[in-house]
Amino acid sequence: MAEPRFLVVRNDEEQYSIWSSDRELPAGWHEAGFTGSREECLAHIDSVWTDMRPRSVRETV
Repeated sequence: MAEPRFLVVRNDEEQYSIWSSDRELPAGWHEAGFTGSREECLAHIDSVWTDMRPRSVRETV
């Protein structure tokens, strides 16, 4: 059996998550351009999501 594939997804507030590649994305989330195993996707998020504050909060500071 093949290892499950995941997508890195991002919402309009630039918050990241992973989502199973065989499921439809929930409203408000978009593909962020990376697909892999769960571990690969989480590692990618660790490398790109360096400021955990939502975009709306970052822009007001």
